Amino acid sequence: MSARKVNLADALSQVGEPYSPLVVGYLNDYKLAVVKPRGEFVWHKHDDTDDFFLVLEGRLTIQLRDGDVELGPGELYVVPRGVEHCPRADEEAHVLLIEPRGTPNTGDAGGPMTQPERELP
Repeated sequence: MSARKVNLADALSQVGEPYSPLVVGYLNDYKLAVVKPRGEFVWHKHDDTDDFFLVLEGRLTIQLRDGDVELGPGELYVVPRGVEHCPRADEEAHVLLIEPRGTPNTGDAGGPMTQPERELP
């Protein structure tokens, strides 16, 4: 993917399924992806990396074993590496994720919600 200007609203319009991230760019060894959470994801953790969430539209709850973090538009949260979490959006939200290239969206959980890395055309 070459350097180019990206309109996040246009990129999000190409995301059809919940929790199916679309890579919109790269920053060094990190991928920048947009995703439309809806419903509950899967409990998981990332042993080797933090997990960055920035809500662009809607509301997102980051469920943690010791309490929930509620996020609205313009708010971000970084789940520390190794911390089990489960994103949930009661209604569709629009979120920007930042994580190292090759990081599976389901972390250590695997399973049917694991998505391949898909780039913006």
